[in-house]
Amino acid sequence: MVSLYASRKKIYPRSVSGLFSQWRWITVWITQIVFYGLPWLEWNARQAVLFDLEARRFYIFGLVLYPQDFIYLTGLLVIAALALFLFTAVAGRLWCGYACPQTVYTEIFLWIEKKVEGDRSARMRLDDSAFSAGKFGKKWSKHVLWILFSLWTGFTFVGYFTPIRELAAVSLAASLGPWQTFWIFFYGFATYGNAGFMREQVCKYMCPYARFQSAMFDKDTMIVTYDEKRGEPRGPRSKKADPKALGLGSCVDCTLCVQVCPTGIDIRNGLQYECIGCGACIDVCDEVMDKVGYPRGLVKYSTQNGIAQGWNTQQMIRRAMRPRVLVYTGILLAITFAVMISLFLRKPLKVDVIRDRGALARMVEQGRIENVFRLQVMNATESTQRYVISVSGLPGITIASESEIEVLPTEVRSAVIRVQVPPGAADTGSHPIHFEIKAAEDDGVSVTEKAAFLVPR
Repeated sequence: MVSLYASRKKIYPRSVSGLFSQWRWITVWITQIVFYGLPWLEWNARQAVLFDLEARRFYIFGLVLYPQDFIYLTGLLVIAALALFLFTAVAGRLWCGYACPQTVYTEIFLWIEKKVEGDRSARMRLDDSAFSAGKFGKKWSKHVLWILFSLWTGFTFVGYFTPIRELAAVSLAASLGPWQTFWIFFYGFATYGNAGFMREQVCKYMCPYARFQSAMFDKDTMIVTYDEKRGEPRGPRSKKADPKALGLGSCVDCTLCVQVCPTGIDIRNGLQYECIGCGACIDVCDEVMDKVGYPRGLVKYSTQNGIAQGWNTQQMIRRAMRPRVLVYTGILLAITFAVMISLFLRKPLKVDVIRDRGALARMVEQGRIENVFRLQVMNATESTQRYVISVSGLPGITIASESEIEVLPTEVRSAVIRVQVPPGAADTGSHPIHFEIKAAEDDGVSVTEKAAFLVPR
């Protein structure tokens, strides 16, 4: 009988220090300072970054975006995807190894676990030991710290959608709304479960990126590699022994590269989809090579062509500028430039013209023909604006109602505009006209919208 299910074997990653470990912690600090600190920054007497879904306004420092600006979110997602493709084609899974939230929070949770339970061997002994008050105390302390950190993470996440100072006040007063409570606990639970328990399983089984990364890899992609020619045949030996005399390679078969791997793979078996490119195996292998007196680089960042042909770093860098990379770079720069230009030229004024369906057209005093329109004027700035409305398109066409409107910061205001033409100015039927809405204090801000003027029989 063949079982299609294999129970998970818990991984106890060993602590490691070195160049890549330092870079990984630098990215942890940078990403978490940005994530936890950004909601507390103020800009123009408001939260600097706030996605106010209820008011349908997105504040990003001095930029105010509305649902009509959804195209910019699309552009941002396209830029992020192309950047991921580019970095993966050049240097493998840099995002996974250093900046992915799953990697970052797993690193933080492992650090908490190490401080409470000890390093790898101590954690393994603790899990294998019988139940005791000491074991319960350590496990309980660890999970309390995990839960507190997870709830703080959920609170910060919700703080991007609800002003975080208001959220803190209602949290302290125990008067959170139902949706705020749900999302704080939902995101906190997700952090607790993913980083505390699932860990490498998210990367191996849930993340689609691990599955389609091979489509972006080629033999000139920088990846974590094991120099099989130099390392094999592997085997233990004393420091003073001559490996050539023993018929051995540089690998002493200490298995430390497996012990430090957060996904539990053996990099000596070649490139595997579980490898997140964190470089932990490089750091620990370099330490071992230093101790036995061998040159570093048995495990290193390299390319498959570089390992096979013995290229140096400069030769591999020259091969990085290949057609795939150039295409990704060109498209990425073009889209980024287009989005930035569009944002720079974006007018902080939006207008919608809606015909009054209650009175399509009517005759008023002195035989004039009148149409009624409703203008929805959106002030996308953070200061009060006064707008002047004018109309053109037919002889003698005028506005018979108030032609100025004042709109508060980031407000949408509706104005009823009565448009009239003199008798005989137009034949029966529909005629195109144009509304121009111009900022009174800034001639450069104006919007022209098309509408139809109806002349009845």
